[in-house]
Order: sequence, then structure tokens, then C-alpha cells
Amino acid sequence: MAANVYEGLFILDSNRYARDPSGVAGQIQEHVEKLGGEILVSRMWIEQRLAYPINGHRKGTYWLTYFRLESTKLTDLTYQCNINDNFLRFLFVKHDPRIVDMLVAHADGSAVEAPEGEEAGAEEGEPAAAE
Repeated sequence: MAANVYEGLFILDSNRYARDPSGVAGQIQEHVEKLGGEILVSRMWIEQRLAYPINGHRKGTYWLTYFRLESTKLTDLTYQCNINDNFLRFLFVKHDPRIVDMLVAHADGSAVEAPEGEEAGAEEGEPAAAE
């Protein structure tokens, strides 16, 4: 069975993350790899006040990750995340394989090339800007 690419957005406990950033964020990678998955990109997105308190927490650290995992293992990953006190909330989204490279490059901060015949920044239906 071929593995799918998922985007995972986690809201981490900011207090625990501040005390041990690599340990708390590293648990995401540990859970994915323990299930035979592969992390493509994993990074902090933002730390901010939450719209509403979650389990008494008013602030959260948002962590964005892209990973490859067999779909049959997603239930196990969800279970592992549910029982982890470092994760206040999380969400997994399966992505179309045709856009994975672009999403991963963007999350990684790498340059993304426009498809052949298109200029970067040109809107659909508008001519590309002359240099």
C-alpha cells in the first residue's frame, strides 16, 4: 500500500514547549517514525494567544508538519496524539500528490518554481509582466 502525504497542525502546550522545545516538538517526529512514517518538513509556525482557553491554556505554540504515512496507520497516530499531554489540539489533512512538492517547499522555505510557461506572481488570465 502506498503511503499518503499528510499535513499535521498541532497546538502545543506553550509552557512545556518553552521548557523543552526539542523534546516536545520531537515527539511528533517520534510518533510518526514509530509507525513507519517519514517526516518531510516540521517547524514552528507561530506562538499566540488562543481564541478560547483549551484545558485552561490561553496561549499555544502552533507546529506545522508534513509527513508520509500509510493511511491504515493514521488511526494509531491519532490515538498517540490524543493521549499526549503536550498536544492541546491537532488536525491531519491528506493532500493530493500533485501539490505535495509545492507545499513542502513552501513550508521548508525553499524556492518554488512556477510551472513552465507561467511567471511567478502572474494572476490567472493576466499576461506575465515584461522585464
